[in-house]
This record gives sequence, structure tokens and C-alpha cells, in this order.
Amino acid sequence: MHPLVIEDETTLAEIVRSMRTVAVFGIKDGSRPEEPAYDIPRMLQQLGRDVIGINPTISEALGRPTLREVGELTVAVDVLDVFRRIAMIPELADQLLALPPERRPRTVWLQSGIRHDASAERLAAAGMRVVQDHCLGVYAMRYR
Repeated sequence: MHPLVIEDETTLAEIVRSMRTVAVFGIKDGSRPEEPAYDIPRMLQQLGRDVIGINPTISEALGRPTLREVGELTVAVDVLDVFRRIAMIPELADQLLALPPERRPRTVWLQSGIRHDASAERLAAAGMRVVQDHCLGVYAMRYR
């Protein structure tokens, strides 16, 4: 496994403690506030992180407009938190790799239950750290 595919607790803690801007791919609106794709970004916002939502099916989340796709990111975010089915991860990796390096996220964080080793390796080979199958909400509360 590529060294930028992160598994160790020390690096996970460092990622969470240093993140300031988090883009959430697959963010939900507040119509069902108990959903993790809404609840976790809201918690991150309450912890003082700048949260940018990405979801083509909603126009706003957490009081701000959402982006339709990752290609609309204008700056490199610290973390791209991903709430999408595993089958969507290769396409997401293609979209991220199509971004100019200066607009790519520093870390791609695949939420609990989401793991795609081939895509993780491709992203890591391009210089992005990748976390798979871990809940960012749990780590944000643990290492805030």
C-alpha cells in the first residue's frame, strides 16, 4: 500500500487537528438532520471548520450554496470528506486527478464503509493522502 494511504492513528490525528477547510462530497440538506451526510458536516462547522458542500441535487446546505461537482473547487481544501457509494469512487478519483494539482484536496477521506484500494492508490500516487473506511466525525470529536 502506498505510504500516502493513511492507516496510523498519529497521522489521522494530525490530519484532523490541522484541517481548516473541509469539502463534503455527497452532503445532504437539513431535511433529514439525523443523516450522517448532514450531521457530520454540521458538527464540523460547529467545531469551527469551513465546510463546502458538493451535491448536484441540492442548492444549499448548512446555510451556503453547494457546488455541483468537485471540479468547481477553486482552491485545495484540507480534506475532501466523501459520502458516496463505493461504485462511485473510481469516477470521483478520475475527477480529482483531472483537477490541476493546486486545486486538489490534500486529503481524501472515505467515510465508514467506503473503501476502494485501486482508487486510493491512484490518488496517493498523485500526492493526495487517502483515508478509507473511517468516520471523520468520530475522529473530529476525538482529536478536536
